[in-house]
Amino acid sequence: MEHDEKQRITADDGGALTVPASADDRDARADIFLAKSLALSRSNVQKLIKSGLVQADGKVIRQNYRLRGDELFAVAYRPPQPIKVEPENIPLNILYQNDDFIVVDKARGMVVHPAAGNHVGTLVNALLYHCGGLSGINGCIRPGIVHRLDKDTSGVMVVAKNDDAHVDLSAQIHDKTAVREYLALVHGAVKAAAGTVRTLLGRDPQDRQKMAAVAKGGREAVTHYWVLECFP
Repeated sequence: MEHDEKQRITADDGGALTVPASADDRDARADIFLAKSLALSRSNVQKLIKSGLVQADGKVIRQNYRLRGDELFAVAYRPPQPIKVEPENIPLNILYQNDDFIVVDKARGMVVHPAAGNHVGTLVNALLYHCGGLSGINGCIRPGIVHRLDKDTSGVMVVAKNDDAHVDLSAQIHDKTAVREYLALVHGAVKAAAGTVRTLLGRDPQDRQKMAAVAKGGREAVTHYWVLECFP
């Protein structure tokens, strides 16, 4: 079938986006063509294809599909709706605060900022209630958030109340002039009374939701440790 080359991306009645291809697109990979047409990342489009959410002329395509140049694609995709973050009166363990930043002890089980599946009950919701306003550098979803902790990790977090403080705190973390100290209970025998661990931190190749020590491609992480006490 032939399509008007001036036809644009539209939404059909079935809730999908329709994208016409032209003769100039012949032999292009579908994931590259659709990523460019829809302004999505290629990995995002590949996930949609793998999930069977992309059709060409009514037929589900495979990962290695190459264009004939006359297809009409249907992509079951809708951009994520913006999340409106509301202040919530959630108790916080506030260790220190001034006009520029606030230091809180984040509890285990609390998500730092809203995301898919976690629109309420986050640290950001609580901070907006207790502080009134936060730095806007990271947008409305992550206001004031300079560094993160996982949901199931408790610990001290420093949050910026204004943009100047945010820039300064981020620079300290980047330049490694900010030092984080942890008290850890370790299972097993520690051979040396003190030492240094140097590694790279990146996405776990087996589970992209987690971070792990990796052989290459991660950020340098340096930890100096010393033993305070040993138990039988």
